[in-house]
Amino acid sequence: MIQLREIDHVVLRVVDLDAMLHFYGTVLGCPVERRQDALGLVQLRAGRSLLDLVPVDGPLGRAGGAAPGIGGRNLDHFCFRVDPFDADAIRAHLGRAGIAAGPVESRYGAEGLGPSIYITDPEGNTVELKGPPHPAGINPPPV
Repeated sequence: MIQLREIDHVVLRVVDLDAMLHFYGTVLGCPVERRQDALGLVQLRAGRSLLDLVPVDGPLGRAGGAAPGIGGRNLDHFCFRVDPFDADAIRAHLGRAGIAAGPVESRYGAEGLGPSIYITDPEGNTVELKGPPHPAGINPPPV
């Protein structure tokens, strides 16, 4: 059994980054926590969670498919924080359920850089299962 603790982050694909930063940053009060402009990623703090904005014309955005339309449909993926995070047990559980799991990789989430696994739900949505941040002094390979 996988124990979901909360939503760690949501990733939106965006056409107008400035407008989205104004809306989420200024109007809703989510400050920019981290920018990776070379990658095309801006991460905003939303309480205990993050909201990631990925411009569709940036490196990450170009890899993710079509731009959002008038009906939205711009969710790249969402992430659940898993506690405890036992990668082998999670992968075994998913395998028994017939769910293919991506590799365990170090990714940044609401609590910092730590392990995560990507899966796909039956409707084609990408779901990230995120573990705790790496202990201080541990320098995993960059993602």
